[in-house]
Amino acid sequence: MHKTNETPCPETTRLTRRELEVLTLIIEGKSSKEVADLLFVSKRTVDFHLANIYNKLQVNNRVQAFRRAARLGLISFDARATR
Repeated sequence: MHKTNETPCPETTRLTRRELEVLTLIIEGKSSKEVADLLFVSKRTVDFHLANIYNKLQVNNRVQAFRRAARLGLISFDARATR
């Protein structure tokens, strides 16, 4: 996965509906397996979506993905989601 130092801009960074679903559940603290069970897909499919998310956001892990997506306005942070 090739990464650059450029920060993606909100106009060009788009996540699919499913990628947003996966990212939202991950942010809530769910594991890839738990997300897979909730979305009725395999863990491999969830990991595939996460890889796409990381690539699009130019990040390397879940925490960075959350921070970048929030900064770009792709998701909103709702403190109630972390309960």
